[in-house]
Amino acid sequence: MGDTDEQEQRHRRLTAWQRSGRVLARMSADHTLAGRLAALAADAGTVHDLGGWTDVYGGGVVAEVERRTAGLLGMEAAAFFPTGTMAQQVALRCWAGRTGNATVALHPLAHPEVHERGALTSVSGLRTVHPTTAPRPATADEIRDFPEPFGTLMLELPLRDAGFVLPTWEELRAVVAAARERDAVVHLDGARLWECTAHFGRGLPEIAALADSVYVSFYKSLDGLSGAVLAGPESLVEEARTWRHRYGGQVFQQYPAALSALLGLERELPRLPSYVAHAKLVAGALAEGLAGSAVPWFRVHPEPPHTHQFQVWLPYASDVLDEASVRQAEETGVTLFRRWFAAPTGPPGLSFTEITVAAPGLEWTAQDVRAAVADFVTRLHEEETRLQEEAAPPQGEGARAGATPQA
Repeated sequence: MGDTDEQEQRHRRLTAWQRSGRVLARMSADHTLAGRLAALAADAGTVHDLGGWTDVYGGGVVAEVERRTAGLLGMEAAAFFPTGTMAQQVALRCWAGRTGNATVALHPLAHPEVHERGALTSVSGLRTVHPTTAPRPATADEIRDFPEPFGTLMLELPLRDAGFVLPTWEELRAVVAAARERDAVVHLDGARLWECTAHFGRGLPEIAALADSVYVSFYKSLDGLSGAVLAGPESLVEEARTWRHRYGGQVFQQYPAALSALLGLERELPRLPSYVAHAKLVAGALAEGLAGSAVPWFRVHPEPPHTHQFQVWLPYASDVLDEASVRQAEETGVTLFRRWFAAPTGPPGLSFTEITVAAPGLEWTAQDVRAAVADFVTRLHEEETRLQEEAAPPQGEGARAGATPQA
């Protein structure tokens, strides 16, 4: 698919999602510029004094985000970064210098390995190793028994590409203890740490206290525009500010992102436990609906979800599933599924999607979910039939092609 075709498809999807009266979540990128700007202008004054001066290379509202986040995590200090990719590269580079070991142990499905084009190695000069390749968090034994030294253990909580999965609290503590036994520091990729408290049954400060440093994002779960924070000891954060400048992250003004971060902390953060609880209902109803449908196989993973996000797997090509999903949104005003992706490994024709349950999803009952599943499966089979008919030769063509010419 060319760039123009992909842009047209994206416009079609965004239009369908925006016009849907019923969705499980409305993502921060699903809005028009006018809508996003109007909402920020209308709400920002509730979380910060708009009579103050704009930030200039930090300070002002950016410093307020740093102070607020450090307090929420129970950390000494925090630094605001334009992206989480930069924040984590800086953190891991700083720890490599302090430990004298540039090797980082992390999961092969962790964000730096899957979504950053090898940045840790090519940009920061770090080396990565994988204590496990299983699609789950590493165990304490795997950390303890790994056959080569590493300076930093990076834990992604939750592990998004394995299905937003988390260890138990006891397992997490054991993994951290195993790293300490090896004299390694622990860094948390907490892009989605905000929604982990319900699963662990612990508050953010207690979770963050297990680690030496923590990164958190403001747009993935808190509906912010962009931005991230690296939190940890004062000395580490001061060093990180220096590297932030060197990496090009000393942005002149960031007040829109900072204001949206404060709004997320004020409004979305307290609601995340309710999203996590309702995601369990949605996942269960999805499984019931698919089990009672004509699809030959499915999987909801994990079941129940560990956070307010989880995966659904189906044995169909991603483009077929995408078309059925967008048609459902266009024709019924119900968005059940968003994008589908081909499985990275395994047999062809297997695809997955990621489900997020946020404020709009709280309105869905189990029956609403099951009804939406039934309607989606009907459209899925219609799309399959249409593609099969398009691929079939015209009626009679085979007979004509094999006919013997008359003398």
